[in-house]
Amino acid sequence: MSIEINTSDGVVTITNDVIATIAGGAAVECYGIVGMASKSQIKDGIAEILKKENYSRGIVVRKDNNHLHIDMYIIVSYGTKISEIAHNVQSQVKYTLEKTLGLEIDSINIYIQGVRVNKD
Repeated sequence: MSIEINTSDGVVTITNDVIATIAGGAAVECYGIVGMASKSQIKDGIAEILKKENYSRGIVVRKDNNHLHIDMYIIVSYGTKISEIAHNVQSQVKYTLEKTLGLEIDSINIYIQGVRVNKD
């Protein structure tokens, strides 16, 4: 599935993987994020931290009747306020996607897949 934008010069097609990669990059820049997690169930009680090239495995992009919804699966740092981290991720991802791709995002849902001690 992809999003098509009609312009005066033609049609621009943006795939879900592109949206997921940009959203994942914006999310991991936020304070308190250890990394992105896979959207599949946690195996053996341990959430896998995804590398940059696999962000699309931890993000679901849905389009319903011209409304864009994003589900993000993240791992947060121990000792941080989860509600603040989730709010910051939502704000940062929405801002980045609107400025980078010109897309209007209707909802960003954050799913915390784990809490880890961040090794600095």
